[in-house]
Amino acid sequence: MQRRQFLTSAAAATALHAHPGFAQARPPAGPVKILVGFSAGGGTDILARIIANRLNQLWAIPVIVENRPGAAGLIAAAEAARAAPDGQTLMMGHINALGIAPALNPRLGFSPERDFSAIALVGQTPQVLVASPKASATMQGLLAALKQKPGEVSFGSSGTGSAQHLALALFEQTAAVSALHIPYKGASNVMTDLLGGQIDYAFEGMTTAAPFIKGGKVHAVAQTGVKRAKAFAEIPTVAEQGYSGFNASIWFGLVGPARMPADLVARINADVNRILAMPEVVAKLEEFGAEDGGGTPQRFDAFMRDERAKWARLIQARGIRVEG
Repeated sequence: MQRRQFLTSAAAATALHAHPGFAQARPPAGPVKILVGFSAGGGTDILARIIANRLNQLWAIPVIVENRPGAAGLIAAAEAARAAPDGQTLMMGHINALGIAPALNPRLGFSPERDFSAIALVGQTPQVLVASPKASATMQGLLAALKQKPGEVSFGSSGTGSAQHLALALFEQTAAVSALHIPYKGASNVMTDLLGGQIDYAFEGMTTAAPFIKGGKVHAVAQTGVKRAKAFAEIPTVAEQGYSGFNASIWFGLVGPARMPADLVARINADVNRILAMPEVVAKLEEFGAEDGGGTPQRFDAFMRDERAKWARLIQARGIRVEG
């Protein structure tokens, strides 16, 4: 935890020195809203509220979270892209809208490359490969089943092109196996059928899967980050189990509209880094497996560009298309 605090504090200091005007930069005029493209209570919403509550305290102005659920976060992203670049409208960006969607839907109505100001990466959470009570709880058992019955072992996801689906597609490509993908309209439906044994496996976000794993209702086979999340140190990664470099994390980060003044971006970035270094925030984020946040706006911008390129290659290679 001390290392985490050091890193995020150092990142805040870097942002400060990179923008000499930061000391004079004022926070946005209130009120400030942080858009979330998903319903209240989900992982994106939880992280947005953690940041909003602390910014409210630091800035002494209202900082509120507004939910704009629908279209896997695209509705909120379109609204944020159209907002005035004054810092009063921000968005808790998500891998779906800012990482995956550009390769799936070239007619988004906004450009992740041109229409946003990257502010700060808030965190990355692994997905978890979970097995129904009726399926093998080991990687060896799963691989044996996939090889014995190619295209028949079922994996649920939150929809075609979702982060969960692409984790499966990456696993199929990496392990040279073929599974039966069954898209649902949301994670709750996936978990219901997984518990009932209607599907065999699923890649699911750690925030969603954690209660079922801790309750012993599903088996955790692997997590998809480059390293084990501290909150689930007992669950090995896919990479550890024979597939070096495998990474299918879900990520979250604060963005604003394009053309925000550089000193304003630097001010918000440094304040977010300050929040991410608070011990109580570190502890709360680690409960959800959210780690490796912080750093400069340039770091977050480069990270998103790399993610878009990575998932675009996979989408093209696997021929993935959204329904309709």
